[in-house]
Amino acid sequence: MKHSLFDILIRPGAFFQDAIAEKVSLKIPGLIVLVLGIVSAVYAYLVSGVTGKLMAGVLPSGMDTVIAISSALFALILIFIFWAIWAGVFYFISSFLKGNGTYKRTLEFIGYGYLPQIFGAILTLIVAIQYIPRIVVPQLATGAIQEDPQIVQEAINTLMHDPAMMEMTQIISIISIVFLLWSANIWISGIRNARQLSERDSALCVGIPVVLYIIYMIYSMTGI
Repeated sequence: MKHSLFDILIRPGAFFQDAIAEKVSLKIPGLIVLVLGIVSAVYAYLVSGVTGKLMAGVLPSGMDTVIAISSALFALILIFIFWAIWAGVFYFISSFLKGNGTYKRTLEFIGYGYLPQIFGAILTLIVAIQYIPRIVVPQLATGAIQEDPQIVQEAINTLMHDPAMMEMTQIISIISIVFLLWSANIWISGIRNARQLSERDSALCVGIPVVLYIIYMIYSMTGI
């Protein structure tokens, strides 16, 4: 391949025009997604520690560690699931635009487009490391959940409205949106080559679901 991975970030069109001539391979895209998944898993482990601290008084000893590890594994797996889903959505939409090309090629090129999100995940991790120690976690007394199950929900609401937690969530959401848009720009070039679409059709194919997802993220962040 004539172009390096760095070209994905700044010249995705040239990269994919070169890559389309190569045999389909999921090795490098899979590694990109794996690295993103590992960073995301570390973030999930740290955040779940806050929840574990909240529930420390009502959970059996050591359960907080189990929850943290489970959250990390789930985050890792979820990244691969999202990879397949995004590729599937773009492939499906492009079928209505008379796209021509295999799902495997689409999956490959969408995987390459995850590269910017590694940098976003690292920034997210840095933000979490800075903010998590500042979060004030409500304490639940042993037996409180048996006396009043509603108290757990109230404690969770208090935690989610903690100033440090809210600020961290907002910053991370903004980071996620920015780097998702960067990925979307790469995906447009990727789907154009993978499915042999025009610039307009590839922009519609990628832009519509990405914009809808961003609207959902903003809705979740603001609670509008």
